[in-house]
Amino acid sequence: MKGFFVTGTDTGVGKTVIACGLAVAFIENGMDVGVFKPLLSGISRSHPQSDTSLLLQMSQSSLSHKEITPFEFAQPLAPSVAGRLEGNAVGLEEVVNHWEGIKGKHEYFIVEGAGGIAVPLGDRFLVSHLIKALQLPIVIVARPNLGTINHTFLTVQYAKSMGIEVAGIVINGLSDQPDLAEKTNPNVIADVCNVPILGITPKLKEITKEGILRMVLDNIDMSLLSNWLRLKQQR
Repeated sequence: MKGFFVTGTDTGVGKTVIACGLAVAFIENGMDVGVFKPLLSGISRSHPQSDTSLLLQMSQSSLSHKEITPFEFAQPLAPSVAGRLEGNAVGLEEVVNHWEGIKGKHEYFIVEGAGGIAVPLGDRFLVSHLIKALQLPIVIVARPNLGTINHTFLTVQYAKSMGIEVAGIVINGLSDQPDLAEKTNPNVIADVCNVPILGITPKLKEITKEGILRMVLDNIDMSLLSNWLRLKQQR
C-alpha cells in the first residue's frame, strides 16, 4: 500500500490538521487519496467536530465515517484504556482486518494514529505496532516550543528501533511571534534526529479546506513526500 502514517510526539500537536493537509495536497495533484483513523476516543466519529469528520470533509473520500474510523470510544482516554472500561478492547488483528477491507478503495492513503507513537491502542498493541502492520512510512508531527527537542528525538529513535521508516518531521503550530526556542528548535531537531524537516507550519486561526491546503503548499516540501511514494513504487 502507498501512503503515509501521521503520528505525533504527543496528543494535541495537530496530527489531524497535517493529515488533512497532506491528503488535500495530494488530491489537488490529481492523486486518488483515502483517509483512515482507525480508533477515536472522547467523541463520536460522526460528530461534526471529530477528527473523522474533518478527515472526511477535507478528503471528500467515498468512505463512510464508520469505514474511516471503525472503532470509537466515549471516554477521552488512550483507546486501550477506554476500550477496557467499555468492555470493548480492540485487537491489532481486528484493525488490520478492517484495513484489508478498505485499502483497495483508494490508490493512496493517509492514516492518522492516536496521540504519540507509543500510545496503547488496544489489547497488547501500540501505535507503533499498527504502523508496522500497515507497512507505511511515518510523518511525525511535533510542536515547536520548549521541550519539543526531547519528545521529537525520542519519537524518532523509537521509530528507528522498531524498523519504521521516518519520511520526515513537520513542526506544527508556530506562533505569530515565535520565541527563541521556536526559532532555534528546528535546526537542532534536524541535527540530532538526522531526518528531514518537511516543513514548519503556523498555528491556524480557522480550519478550512482552503486554509489547510494553502498552509501545506506554502510551508511543507511536498516534493520530498512525492519522492518517497516514487521510491515505494520502485521497490
